[in-house]
Amino acid sequence: MAWSVIEATPPHLTYLILSGFLILYALFSSFIRNRLHLSEPPLATLLGIIIGPNVLNIIDPRAWGFEDSITQELARVVVGVQVFTVGVDLPKAYFNRHWKSVAMMLGPVMIFGWLIVALFVYLLLRTDVPTALIVSACLTPTDPVLAASVLSNSQFSTRVPGRLKHMLSAESGCNDGVSFPFLYAGIFALTASSAGEGIKEWILETILWQCVFGLALGAIIGIIANRILRFSYGNGYIDGSSFLVFYILLAVFSIGVGSTLGSDDFLIAFGAGTGFAWDGWFAKKTAEAHLPNIIDLLLNSSMFVYFGATIPWSRFFTPGQYTPDVTPGRLTTLLILVLLFRRLPIVLALKRYIPDIKTYREALFCGHFGPMGVGALFLAIEARAQLETGTARPLPRPPKNSPHEAAIEIIRPVICFIVLGSIMVHGLSVAAISVGSHYSKGVDERTPLIGGETDGLTGMVHEGGGGESEPSVSGDEDPDRND
Repeated sequence: MAWSVIEATPPHLTYLILSGFLILYALFSSFIRNRLHLSEPPLATLLGIIIGPNVLNIIDPRAWGFEDSITQELARVVVGVQVFTVGVDLPKAYFNRHWKSVAMMLGPVMIFGWLIVALFVYLLLRTDVPTALIVSACLTPTDPVLAASVLSNSQFSTRVPGRLKHMLSAESGCNDGVSFPFLYAGIFALTASSAGEGIKEWILETILWQCVFGLALGAIIGIIANRILRFSYGNGYIDGSSFLVFYILLAVFSIGVGSTLGSDDFLIAFGAGTGFAWDGWFAKKTAEAHLPNIIDLLLNSSMFVYFGATIPWSRFFTPGQYTPDVTPGRLTTLLILVLLFRRLPIVLALKRYIPDIKTYREALFCGHFGPMGVGALFLAIEARAQLETGTARPLPRPPKNSPHEAAIEIIRPVICFIVLGSIMVHGLSVAAISVGSHYSKGVDERTPLIGGETDGLTGMVHEGGGGESEPSVSGDEDPDRND
Protein backbone atom coordinates (compact mmCIF):
# COMPACT_ATOMS: atom_id res chain seq x y z
CA MET A 1 0.00 0.00 0.00
CA ALA A 2 1.04 3.57 -0.64
CA TRP A 3 0.72 4.40 3.03
CA SER A 4 3.54 1.99 3.86
CA VAL A 5 6.09 4.40 2.42
CA ILE A 6 5.24 7.04 5.00
CA GLU A 7 7.84 7.12 7.76
CA ALA A 8 6.43 9.36 10.49
CA THR A 9 9.24 8.53 12.89
CA PRO A 10 9.99 10.84 15.84
CA PRO A 11 13.17 12.28 14.24
CA HIS A 12 11.35 12.96 10.95
CA LEU A 13 8.45 14.60 12.76
CA THR A 14 10.97 16.70 14.71
CA TYR A 15 12.48 18.03 11.47
CA LEU A 16 8.98 18.85 10.24
CA ILE A 17 7.65 20.48 13.41
CA LEU A 18 10.78 22.42 14.38
CA SER A 19 11.36 23.82 10.90
CA GLY A 20 7.65 24.58 10.56
CA PHE A 21 7.69 26.49 13.84
CA LEU A 22 10.74 28.51 12.80
CA ILE A 23 9.21 29.24 9.37
CA LEU A 24 5.98 30.49 10.94
CA TYR A 25 7.90 32.59 13.44
CA ALA A 26 10.09 34.05 10.69
CA LEU A 27 7.04 34.93 8.57
CA PHE A 28 5.40 36.81 11.44
CA SER A 29 8.51 37.77 13.42
CA SER A 30 7.95 41.52 13.19
CA PHE A 31 4.33 41.20 14.29
CA ILE A 32 5.21 38.84 17.15
CA ARG A 33 8.12 40.95 18.39
CA ASN A 34 6.77 44.45 17.83
CA ARG A 35 3.02 44.05 18.27
CA LEU A 36 2.61 41.10 20.63
CA HIS A 37 5.96 41.89 22.31
CA LEU A 38 6.88 38.22 22.53
CA SER A 39 10.32 36.71 22.02
CA GLU A 40 11.35 33.26 20.83
CA PRO A 41 12.33 31.54 24.12
CA PRO A 42 8.90 31.24 25.81
CA LEU A 43 7.22 30.24 22.54
CA ALA A 44 9.93 27.70 21.69
CA THR A 45 9.83 26.28 25.23
CA LEU A 46 6.05 25.90 25.07
CA LEU A 47 6.38 24.08 21.75
CA GLY A 48 8.94 21.73 23.29
CA ILE A 49 6.60 21.01 26.21
CA ILE A 50 3.66 20.32 23.88
CA ILE A 51 5.50 17.97 21.52
CA GLY A 52 7.55 16.43 24.32
CA PRO A 53 6.98 13.15 26.14
CA ASN A 54 4.58 14.59 28.72
CA VAL A 55 1.95 15.87 26.25
CA LEU A 56 1.90 14.69 22.62
CA ASN A 57 5.00 12.47 22.99
CA ILE A 58 6.21 13.24 19.48
CA ILE A 59 9.80 13.76 20.56
CA ASP A 60 11.58 12.32 23.58
CA PRO A 61 15.29 13.20 23.51
CA ARG A 62 16.01 10.99 26.51
CA ALA A 63 14.56 7.96 24.73
CA TRP A 64 16.78 8.72 21.74
CA GLY A 65 19.89 8.53 23.90
CA PHE A 66 20.27 12.28 24.41
CA GLU A 67 21.93 12.07 27.81
CA ASP A 68 23.52 14.78 29.95
CA SER A 69 26.69 14.76 27.87
CA ILE A 70 24.72 15.68 24.73
CA THR A 71 22.78 18.40 26.56
CA GLN A 72 26.04 19.72 27.97
CA GLU A 73 27.64 20.07 24.54
CA LEU A 74 24.53 21.61 22.99
CA ALA A 75 24.41 24.17 25.80
CA ARG A 76 28.15 24.79 25.49
CA VAL A 77 27.87 25.64 21.79
CA VAL A 78 24.72 27.75 22.17
CA VAL A 79 26.05 29.82 25.08
CA GLY A 80 29.57 30.00 23.65
CA VAL A 81 28.39 31.32 20.29
CA GLN A 82 26.06 33.78 22.03
CA VAL A 83 28.74 35.25 24.33
CA PHE A 84 31.06 35.55 21.33
CA THR A 85 28.27 37.40 19.54
CA VAL A 86 27.85 39.74 22.52
CA GLY A 87 31.56 40.52 22.41
CA VAL A 88 31.37 41.31 18.70
CA ASP A 89 28.25 43.47 19.01
CA LEU A 90 29.55 45.73 21.78
CA PRO A 91 30.67 49.23 20.74
CA LYS A 92 34.33 49.53 19.82
CA ALA A 93 36.69 49.58 22.80
CA TYR A 94 33.61 49.44 25.03
CA PHE A 95 35.37 48.38 28.24
CA ASN A 96 37.78 51.32 28.10
CA ARG A 97 34.85 53.57 28.96
CA HIS A 98 32.38 51.36 30.81
CA TRP A 99 34.51 48.96 32.83
CA LYS A 100 33.33 50.33 36.17
CA SER A 101 29.63 49.69 35.50
CA VAL A 102 30.29 46.15 34.24
CA ALA A 103 32.65 45.46 37.16
CA MET A 104 29.95 46.46 39.64
CA MET A 105 27.48 44.10 37.96
CA LEU A 106 30.01 41.25 37.90
CA GLY A 107 31.32 41.87 41.42
CA PRO A 108 28.97 43.08 44.18
CA VAL A 109 25.77 42.30 42.26
CA MET A 110 26.75 38.71 41.41
CA ILE A 111 28.19 38.01 44.87
CA PHE A 112 25.05 39.28 46.58
CA GLY A 113 22.82 37.24 44.26
CA TRP A 114 24.90 34.11 44.82
CA LEU A 115 24.76 34.38 48.60
CA ILE A 116 21.10 35.38 48.93
CA VAL A 117 19.89 32.61 46.61
CA ALA A 118 22.08 30.12 48.47
CA LEU A 119 20.36 31.21 51.69
CA PHE A 120 16.93 30.62 50.15
CA VAL A 121 17.95 27.18 48.85
CA TYR A 122 19.41 26.25 52.25
CA LEU A 123 16.30 27.29 54.16
CA LEU A 124 13.58 26.14 51.76
CA LEU A 125 15.07 22.91 50.40
CA ARG A 126 17.01 22.06 53.57
CA THR A 127 20.29 21.29 51.84
CA ASP A 128 23.75 21.57 53.30
CA VAL A 129 25.66 24.80 52.74
CA PRO A 130 27.98 23.60 49.90
CA THR A 131 25.02 22.20 47.95
CA ALA A 132 23.14 25.47 48.39
CA LEU A 133 26.18 27.37 47.09
CA ILE A 134 26.40 25.07 44.04
CA VAL A 135 22.72 25.43 43.16
CA SER A 136 22.90 29.19 43.68
CA ALA A 137 26.01 29.49 41.48
CA CYS A 138 24.10 27.90 38.59
CA LEU A 139 21.45 30.62 38.94
CA THR A 140 23.82 33.55 39.43
CA PRO A 141 24.69 34.52 35.83
CA THR A 142 22.43 36.46 33.50
CA ASP A 143 21.71 34.27 30.50
CA PRO A 144 23.08 35.78 27.25
CA VAL A 145 20.64 33.81 25.11
CA LEU A 146 17.52 35.14 26.86
CA ALA A 147 19.06 38.60 27.15
CA ALA A 148 19.76 38.73 23.42
CA SER A 149 16.19 37.76 22.58
CA VAL A 150 14.90 40.91 24.31
CA LEU A 151 17.72 43.44 23.95
CA SER A 152 18.14 43.20 20.19
CA ASN A 153 16.03 43.73 17.07
CA SER A 154 12.68 44.68 18.56
CA GLN A 155 10.58 47.78 18.94
CA PHE A 156 10.85 47.48 22.71
CA SER A 157 14.65 47.50 22.61
CA THR A 158 14.60 50.91 20.89
CA ARG A 159 12.76 52.30 23.92
CA VAL A 160 15.60 51.37 26.28
CA PRO A 161 18.66 53.69 26.48
CA GLY A 162 21.60 52.34 24.52
CA ARG A 163 23.98 52.44 27.48
CA LEU A 164 21.67 50.13 29.48
CA LYS A 165 21.37 47.65 26.62
CA HIS A 166 25.14 47.60 26.17
CA MET A 167 25.80 47.25 29.90
CA LEU A 168 23.34 44.36 30.29
CA SER A 169 24.70 42.69 27.14
CA ALA A 170 28.29 43.02 28.37
CA GLU A 171 27.28 41.63 31.76
CA SER A 172 25.47 38.67 30.21
CA GLY A 173 28.48 37.97 27.99
CA CYS A 174 30.90 37.94 30.91
CA ASN A 175 29.06 36.43 33.80
CA ASP A 176 28.50 32.90 32.53
CA GLY A 177 32.27 32.56 32.62
CA VAL A 178 32.69 34.63 35.78
CA SER A 179 30.24 32.33 37.58
CA PHE A 180 32.75 29.45 37.49
CA PRO A 181 34.55 30.66 40.67
CA PHE A 182 31.20 30.67 42.50
CA LEU A 183 30.35 27.20 41.22
CA TYR A 184 33.71 25.68 42.10
CA ALA A 185 33.75 27.31 45.53
CA GLY A 186 30.76 25.14 46.40
CA ILE A 187 32.15 22.07 44.63
CA PHE A 188 35.54 22.26 46.38
CA ALA A 189 33.82 22.90 49.72
CA LEU A 190 31.94 19.62 49.19
CA THR A 191 34.72 17.48 47.70
CA ALA A 192 38.13 18.80 48.83
CA SER A 193 40.04 16.70 51.35
CA SER A 194 40.86 19.81 53.42
CA ALA A 195 40.13 23.53 53.44
CA GLY A 196 43.69 24.33 52.38
CA GLU A 197 43.56 21.91 49.45
CA GLY A 198 40.19 23.31 48.33
CA ILE A 199 41.42 26.92 48.43
CA LYS A 200 44.58 25.96 46.54
CA GLU A 201 42.63 24.24 43.77
CA TRP A 202 40.13 27.10 43.60
CA ILE A 203 42.84 29.74 43.15
CA LEU A 204 45.12 27.80 40.80
CA GLU A 205 42.58 25.96 38.65
CA THR A 206 39.50 28.16 38.72
CA ILE A 207 40.74 31.73 39.14
CA LEU A 208 44.09 31.63 37.36
CA TRP A 209 43.72 28.87 34.75
CA GLN A 210 40.05 28.99 33.87
CA CYS A 211 39.26 32.69 34.30
CA VAL A 212 42.41 34.83 34.01
CA PHE A 213 44.18 32.67 31.46
CA GLY A 214 40.94 31.97 29.60
CA LEU A 215 40.01 35.63 29.19
CA ALA A 216 43.54 36.59 28.14
CA LEU A 217 43.78 33.71 25.65
CA GLY A 218 40.40 34.60 24.19
CA ALA A 219 41.41 38.22 23.68
CA ILE A 220 44.63 37.12 21.97
CA ILE A 221 42.73 34.75 19.68
CA GLY A 222 40.27 37.50 18.76
CA ILE A 223 42.92 40.15 18.07
CA ILE A 224 45.00 37.78 15.93
CA ALA A 225 41.89 36.65 14.02
CA ASN A 226 40.97 40.30 13.40
CA ARG A 227 44.38 41.05 11.93
CA ILE A 228 44.35 37.94 9.74
CA LEU A 229 40.85 38.67 8.44
CA ARG A 230 41.69 42.31 7.70
CA PHE A 231 44.78 41.21 5.80
CA SER A 232 42.82 38.65 3.78
CA TYR A 233 39.98 41.09 3.11
CA GLY A 234 42.29 43.94 2.19
CA ASN A 235 44.05 41.79 -0.38
CA GLY A 236 40.88 40.31 -1.82
CA TYR A 237 41.65 36.77 -0.67
CA ILE A 238 38.24 36.17 0.93
CA ASP A 239 34.77 36.37 -0.62
CA GLY A 240 31.59 37.71 0.98
CA SER A 241 30.10 34.39 2.06
CA SER A 242 33.32 33.18 3.67
CA PHE A 243 33.64 36.56 5.39
CA LEU A 244 30.37 35.92 7.23
CA VAL A 245 31.10 32.25 7.92
CA PHE A 246 34.41 33.27 9.50
CA TYR A 247 32.40 34.81 12.34
CA ILE A 248 30.69 31.54 13.30
CA LEU A 249 33.79 29.43 12.77
CA LEU A 250 35.86 31.65 15.04
CA ALA A 251 33.21 31.38 17.75
CA VAL A 252 33.23 27.56 17.56
CA PHE A 253 37.04 27.53 17.38
CA SER A 254 37.32 29.56 20.58
CA ILE A 255 34.87 27.20 22.31
CA GLY A 256 36.95 24.26 21.13
CA VAL A 257 40.15 25.80 22.46
CA GLY A 258 38.56 26.41 25.85
CA SER A 259 37.02 22.96 26.22
CA THR A 260 40.18 21.20 25.03
CA LEU A 261 42.43 23.07 27.45
CA GLY A 262 39.99 22.67 30.33
CA SER A 263 39.77 26.43 30.65
CA ASP A 264 36.68 28.63 30.83
CA ASP A 265 34.98 28.14 27.44
CA PHE A 266 32.68 31.11 27.86
CA LEU A 267 35.33 33.62 28.93
CA ILE A 268 37.53 32.50 26.04
CA ALA A 269 34.61 32.90 23.61
CA PHE A 270 33.65 36.29 25.04
CA GLY A 271 37.26 37.44 25.08
CA ALA A 272 37.68 36.29 21.48
CA GLY A 273 34.55 38.14 20.37
CA THR A 274 35.57 41.31 22.20
CA GLY A 275 39.14 41.21 20.91
CA PHE A 276 37.98 40.37 17.40
CA ALA A 277 35.65 43.38 17.22
CA TRP A 278 37.57 45.75 19.51
CA ASP A 279 38.16 48.32 16.76
CA GLY A 280 34.58 48.10 15.40
CA TRP A 281 35.74 47.21 11.88
CA PHE A 282 33.98 43.83 11.63
CA ALA A 283 30.74 45.17 13.15
CA LYS A 284 30.65 47.90 10.53
CA LYS A 285 31.25 45.46 7.69
CA THR A 286 28.48 43.10 8.79
CA ALA A 287 25.93 45.61 10.08
CA GLU A 288 23.45 44.75 7.34
CA ALA A 289 23.83 40.97 7.68
CA HIS A 290 21.93 40.77 11.03
CA LEU A 291 23.98 37.75 12.08
CA PRO A 292 22.85 37.80 15.74
CA ASN A 293 19.21 37.63 14.65
CA ILE A 294 19.92 34.62 12.45
CA ILE A 295 21.66 32.88 15.37
CA ASP A 296 18.72 33.67 17.65
CA LEU A 297 16.21 32.17 15.25
CA LEU A 298 18.07 28.99 14.34
CA LEU A 299 20.37 27.99 17.16
CA ASN A 300 18.82 29.50 20.27
CA SER A 301 15.19 28.71 19.46
CA SER A 302 16.07 25.08 18.77
CA MET A 303 17.77 24.86 22.16
CA PHE A 304 14.66 26.09 23.96
CA VAL A 305 12.48 23.57 22.12
CA TYR A 306 14.92 20.90 23.28
CA PHE A 307 14.75 22.19 26.85
CA GLY A 308 10.96 22.17 26.82
CA ALA A 309 10.98 18.55 25.71
CA THR A 310 13.41 17.47 28.45
CA ILE A 311 11.93 19.21 31.51
CA PRO A 312 11.79 16.59 34.32
CA TRP A 313 8.17 17.18 35.35
CA SER A 314 7.99 14.08 37.52
CA ARG A 315 10.84 15.35 39.67
CA PHE A 316 8.79 18.45 40.53
CA PHE A 317 5.81 16.49 41.81
CA THR A 318 7.39 13.32 43.20
CA PRO A 319 9.95 14.02 45.94
CA GLY A 320 12.72 11.44 46.03
CA GLN A 321 14.75 9.88 48.80
CA TYR A 322 17.30 12.66 48.65
CA THR A 323 14.90 15.42 47.62
CA PRO A 324 12.01 15.24 50.10
CA ASP A 325 11.65 19.02 50.17
CA VAL A 326 11.61 19.48 46.39
CA THR A 327 7.87 20.04 46.09
CA PRO A 328 5.82 22.32 43.81
CA GLY A 329 5.05 24.68 46.68
CA ARG A 330 8.64 25.07 47.81
CA LEU A 331 9.95 25.36 44.25
CA THR A 332 7.38 28.07 43.46
CA THR A 333 8.29 29.94 46.64
CA LEU A 334 11.97 29.68 45.73
CA LEU A 335 11.27 30.98 42.22
CA ILE A 336 9.42 34.02 43.58
CA LEU A 337 12.17 34.79 46.09
CA VAL A 338 14.88 34.43 43.43
CA LEU A 339 13.08 36.76 41.03
CA LEU A 340 12.49 39.38 43.75
CA PHE A 341 15.74 39.34 45.70
CA ARG A 342 18.52 37.94 43.50
CA ARG A 343 19.27 41.29 41.81
CA LEU A 344 16.69 43.97 42.56
CA PRO A 345 17.75 45.03 46.08
CA ILE A 346 21.48 45.17 45.37
CA VAL A 347 21.14 47.03 42.06
CA LEU A 348 18.85 49.60 43.67
CA ALA A 349 21.25 49.96 46.62
CA LEU A 350 24.32 50.38 44.38
CA LYS A 351 22.65 52.62 41.80
CA ARG A 352 24.86 55.62 42.66
CA TYR A 353 28.01 53.53 42.14
CA ILE A 354 27.06 52.23 38.69
CA PRO A 355 27.76 55.11 36.27
CA ASP A 356 25.58 53.78 33.44
CA ILE A 357 22.47 53.67 35.66
CA LYS A 358 21.14 57.23 35.91
CA THR A 359 17.75 56.86 37.63
CA TYR A 360 16.01 54.49 40.03
CA ARG A 361 13.62 53.44 37.25
CA GLU A 362 16.67 52.33 35.27
CA ALA A 363 18.00 50.50 38.35
CA LEU A 364 14.64 48.76 38.70
CA PHE A 365 14.76 47.70 35.05
CA CYS A 366 18.35 46.41 35.30
CA GLY A 367 17.61 44.66 38.58
CA HIS A 368 14.62 42.87 37.12
CA PHE A 369 16.28 42.03 33.85
CA GLY A 370 18.50 39.13 34.92
CA PRO A 371 17.09 36.05 33.14
CA MET A 372 18.34 32.53 33.86
CA GLY A 373 18.45 30.07 30.98
CA VAL A 374 20.80 27.90 28.95
CA GLY A 375 23.86 28.99 30.91
CA ALA A 376 22.27 27.73 34.13
CA LEU A 377 21.57 24.35 32.49
CA PHE A 378 25.20 24.06 31.42
CA LEU A 379 26.50 24.95 34.89
CA ALA A 380 24.13 22.43 36.46
CA ILE A 381 25.53 19.63 34.30
CA GLU A 382 29.08 20.87 34.95
CA ALA A 383 28.42 20.68 38.70
CA ARG A 384 26.90 17.21 38.47
CA ALA A 385 29.83 15.99 36.36
CA GLN A 386 32.36 17.23 38.91
CA LEU A 387 30.44 15.55 41.73
CA GLU A 388 29.94 12.31 39.76
CA THR A 389 33.34 11.81 38.14
CA GLY A 390 35.63 14.60 39.33
CA THR A 391 35.86 15.78 35.70
CA ALA A 392 33.77 17.89 33.33
CA ARG A 393 32.34 14.72 31.71
CA PRO A 394 28.99 13.67 33.20
CA LEU A 395 27.78 10.09 33.47
CA PRO A 396 24.79 8.97 31.37
CA ARG A 397 22.75 8.68 34.55
CA PRO A 398 23.41 9.87 38.13
CA PRO A 399 25.32 7.14 40.00
CA LYS A 400 23.85 5.33 42.97
CA ASN A 401 25.54 5.24 46.36
CA SER A 402 27.70 8.26 45.58
CA PRO A 403 28.94 10.23 48.61
CA HIS A 404 27.44 13.30 46.95
CA GLU A 405 24.20 11.68 45.83
CA ALA A 406 21.97 14.18 47.66
CA ALA A 407 23.60 17.12 45.90
CA ILE A 408 23.57 15.35 42.53
CA GLU A 409 19.87 14.53 42.79
CA ILE A 410 18.72 18.00 43.78
CA ILE A 411 20.56 20.09 41.18
CA ARG A 412 18.65 19.20 38.01
CA PRO A 413 15.01 19.57 39.14
CA VAL A 414 15.68 22.84 40.98
CA ILE A 415 17.61 24.43 38.11
CA CYS A 416 15.10 23.28 35.47
CA PHE A 417 12.15 24.65 37.47
CA ILE A 418 13.80 28.05 38.05
CA VAL A 419 14.92 28.28 34.41
CA LEU A 420 11.40 27.45 33.21
CA GLY A 421 9.97 30.16 35.47
CA SER A 422 12.57 32.69 34.34
CA ILE A 423 11.92 31.97 30.66
CA MET A 424 8.24 32.68 31.14
CA VAL A 425 8.54 35.66 33.48
CA HIS A 426 11.36 37.45 31.68
CA GLY A 427 10.17 36.40 28.25
CA LEU A 428 6.71 37.84 28.90
CA SER A 429 7.84 40.86 30.93
CA VAL A 430 8.39 42.89 27.76
CA ALA A 431 4.71 42.52 26.94
CA ALA A 432 3.79 43.47 30.52
CA ILE A 433 6.05 46.54 30.51
CA SER A 434 4.75 47.64 27.10
CA VAL A 435 1.09 47.29 28.13
CA GLY A 436 1.78 49.00 31.46
CA SER A 437 3.55 51.85 29.70
CA HIS A 438 0.58 52.20 27.34
CA TYR A 439 -2.00 52.55 30.11
CA SER A 440 0.23 54.80 32.22
CA LYS A 441 -0.21 57.52 29.59
CA GLY A 442 -3.16 59.80 29.25
CA VAL A 443 -5.90 58.75 26.85
CA ASP A 444 -4.87 61.38 24.31
CA GLU A 445 -1.22 60.23 24.42
CA ARG A 446 -1.81 56.53 23.79
CA THR A 447 -1.25 54.88 20.44
CA PRO A 448 -4.19 53.16 18.72
CA LEU A 449 -2.54 49.79 19.30
CA ILE A 450 -2.03 48.62 22.87
CA GLY A 451 1.69 48.66 23.58
CA GLY A 452 2.44 50.31 20.26
CA GLU A 453 4.44 53.20 21.74
CA THR A 454 7.84 53.90 20.27
CA ASP A 455 8.99 56.68 22.58
CA GLY A 456 11.56 56.01 25.30
CA LEU A 457 10.40 54.33 28.50
CA THR A 458 9.47 56.86 31.15
CA GLY A 459 11.78 57.42 34.10
CA MET A 460 14.88 56.79 31.99
CA VAL A 461 17.40 59.24 30.53
CA HIS A 462 17.35 59.04 26.74
CA GLU A 463 18.84 62.26 25.46
CA GLY A 464 22.44 62.84 24.38
CA GLY A 465 25.29 61.17 26.24
CA GLY A 466 22.95 60.14 29.02
CA GLY A 467 21.03 57.82 26.76
CA GLU A 468 23.62 56.61 24.28
CA SER A 469 26.52 54.35 25.12
CA GLU A 470 28.86 55.78 22.49
CA PRO A 471 28.83 58.18 19.52
CA SER A 472 28.77 55.12 17.23
CA VAL A 473 28.78 51.37 17.62
CA SER A 474 31.16 50.55 14.81
CA GLY A 475 34.40 51.87 13.49
CA ASP A 476 34.12 54.92 11.29
CA GLU A 477 37.10 54.15 9.20
CA ASP A 478 38.22 51.29 7.02
CA PRO A 479 41.91 51.57 6.21
CA ASP A 480 41.99 48.27 4.39
CA ARG A 481 39.57 48.84 1.54
CA ASN A 482 37.30 51.51 0.11
CA ASP A 483 33.95 50.22 -1.13
